Amino acid sequence: VTMSWGYEAENGPQTWAKSFSIADGARQSPINIVPGQATHDAGLKPLHLKYDPATCLEILNNGHSIQVTFADDTDRSTLTDGPVSGKFRLKQFHFHWGASDDKGSEHTVAGITYPAELHLVHWNTKYQSFGEAVDKPDGLAVVGVFLKIGGKNPKLQKILDAFDAIKSKGKQTSFANFDPSTLLPDCLDYWTYEGSLTTPPLYESVTWIVCKDPISVSSEQMAKFRSLLFSAEGEAKCCMVDNYRPPQPLKGRSVRASFK
Repeated sequence: VTMSWGYEAENGPQTWAKSFSIADGARQSPINIVPGQATHDAGLKPLHLKYDPATCLEILNNGHSIQVTFADDTDRSTLTDGPVSGKFRLKQFHFHWGASDDKGSEHTVAGITYPAELHLVHWNTKYQSFGEAVDKPDGLAVVGVFLKIGGKNPKLQKILDAFDAIKSKGKQTSFANFDPSTLLPDCLDYWTYEGSLTTPPLYESVTWIVCKDPISVSSEQMAKFRSLLFSAEGEAKCCMVDNYRPPQPLKGRSVRASFK
């Protein structure tokens, strides 16, 4: 049994390679995106995201992040085009964030870190299920959106309002009729590269699509993220902060941009 992973000194990202040797693999994520070294690829299509709020099921605290899960038994919430071919279904979205407003995102841009990053996780319907797709080289497509300190984001607030019900690890509650497209920036210009899950088992199965433009979040809203707990009810309280993996070596991979 692999020891439980997390973000503390004894089980954090620097220790993951002990249990998951792929942690030192050739296409690990996240990365530092250097815009000047990204290649503009005129062949990259615009990203098409079509989400049906009726597929939104529940929100949970899985002890590593908060996750909103979706019904993925139909093509009602999908990602098509962009850098991928075929149809990818939305499975869940979650966030990564820091202990303060100056860090927290997993991807960085020219070394700049944002306070949080949203990940929308989709799986390739050429496979039978998320479980089958999760470890295939073309199995997943994840859209990353940076959160930048600015005005209060009313779209995000609906999620934050559910946090009191899922404060500790293992808690979940129904979360209906949420439209994740409201969390996307107006402009869907993106960088893309071949990468991995940023949490164990770190499978190298992700086509990453990182949006150039961030969405706004207020400092007060960020404080609400930090009110969540890594710990379960009855355990010593441990605030859910710094739940991000630092950038990994590029190892010769190319980063393409959909924009000039």
